Amino acid sequence: MKQIRTLDKEACLACEKRWDKIAKPLKSLGKLESNLIQIAGIQRTSHICLQKKALIIMCADNGVVAEGITQTGQEVTAIVAENFLEEKSCAAIMCKDTKTDIFPIDIGMAVDTPKVEKRKIAYGTKNMALEPAMTREEAIRAIEVGITYVEELKLKGYNIIATGEMGIGNTTTSSAIASVLLQIPVEEVTGRGAGLTTEGLKKKIQVIQRAIQKHRPNFQDPIDVLSKVGGFDLAGLTGVYLGCAAMEIPAVVDGFISSVAALLAMRICPLSKEYMIASHVSKEPAGAKILKEIGISPSLICEMCLGEGTGAVSLFPLLEMALHIYKKMSTFSQIDVEEYIPLE
Repeated sequence: MKQIRTLDKEACLACEKRWDKIAKPLKSLGKLESNLIQIAGIQRTSHICLQKKALIIMCADNGVVAEGITQTGQEVTAIVAENFLEEKSCAAIMCKDTKTDIFPIDIGMAVDTPKVEKRKIAYGTKNMALEPAMTREEAIRAIEVGITYVEELKLKGYNIIATGEMGIGNTTTSSAIASVLLQIPVEEVTGRGAGLTTEGLKKKIQVIQRAIQKHRPNFQDPIDVLSKVGGFDLAGLTGVYLGCAAMEIPAVVDGFISSVAALLAMRICPLSKEYMIASHVSKEPAGAKILKEIGISPSLICEMCLGEGTGAVSLFPLLEMALHIYKKMSTFSQIDVEEYIPLE
């Protein structure tokens, strides 16, 4: 991670100056302006390009579903993963509408499928209620999958990447990691996921508490936390964020699960945070807490909690609209109007 650099401040400043010259009240487009300023710093030029957009969806299964903490079984992961390629999922339809290329990756599904690209570490994680979810070596390999995939997309000319995931049971693993990394009680970061009953939620919390007590993950070692109570999808996404920072590509963070991976990436390499753009704040209990810990703020508040990258892709049209204004709108001098002066 030594090649990860801080953002190009000159490019940020040039972008900001362009915004300030556009014939409108200063800073009046809020996050639309600040997001583009950040992207300019990431791309190291004020001539921003968002022409090629990608959504990477890391797909994996979690052994902890054996504890009965989900509404559905592991078979759903593979079904939905294939649906991404057939425009039969929310994320796939949104990608088509926004002209975003979608890349579901089998990094750890319990079965093989003929259509989903295979970068499998193992056929799902172990049941973290009984044993560590994966070995440390497996966690590192999964992170490397994410880094490598971003490198491949960079060579293909992609300018911005959204993050997504699919894996039955991954709100359980994400809640476990959030509890450890934030050092707050499990019950404060754990929600109903895809729709648990009150009794089901209580059981989910107890399973997470038991796993943390059993394995005692070291909150100062993000890879230790990931390997003991995480999932391959989370590990792969952690690598995506690190890869985006190394390849100087904006990484659009989706919801709760994607933001937990973003926090893992930031704990591994603090500079990677500069390359993250928060799309929205998840309705899950820890959604806002995770973003606050990373130090990024959402552009959208839609009370979404679907995952798959749906929130991240939702931001693309707004970014493109902002870019059109940034490139096409007249300046004060062009329409013979006196420029706004910054006030105290």
